[in-house]
Amino acid sequence: MTATPPLPGDFAVVRMDGAIGRLIRIGQFLNGDGFADYEHAFVYLGDDRLLEAQPGGARLEPLSGYDGVPARWSTGRIPLTDGQRAAITAAAHSYLGTPYSFADYLALAAVRLHLPAGPPLRRFVATTRHMICSQLVDQCYQDAGVHLFTDHRWPGYVTPADLVRLLR
Repeated sequence: MTATPPLPGDFAVVRMDGAIGRLIRIGQFLNGDGFADYEHAFVYLGDDRLLEAQPGGARLEPLSGYDGVPARWSTGRIPLTDGQRAAITAAAHSYLGTPYSFADYLALAAVRLHLPAGPPLRRFVATTRHMICSQLVDQCYQDAGVHLFTDHRWPGYVTPADLVRLLR
């Protein structure tokens, strides 16, 4: 997966195959991200466990489930203190069960396409009551006081492709 083993609080973006991966690629394309190579993100919690947003809600899964899957890791690219790592993993645990929202991709695309949306759309994207995987990663970091993006984007306005660009 990575030359340096991930530490608790690190995140990864991975490629997803199958129908869900195709749907996410389409969502990212509609959002102006093109057909990115990575469609999914998760937060590593340590002890072979990760938290990821899934259609059935955010859940804990074994990291070993991604053995052999191409991944880009934040390890060594985003410096974190031990306290920040602990806060990120605590935040991740607090979002266990949070519903997934394909509608967030449509909302993100509407913003990118400059469709008239206003405050209701902004509130919809920003809410933590439903999140796509990349929003979940970003929110865990924000809850720990770590801001991954400095471009003044709306809260929640992050796709897996945005995380990949951050790691380049």
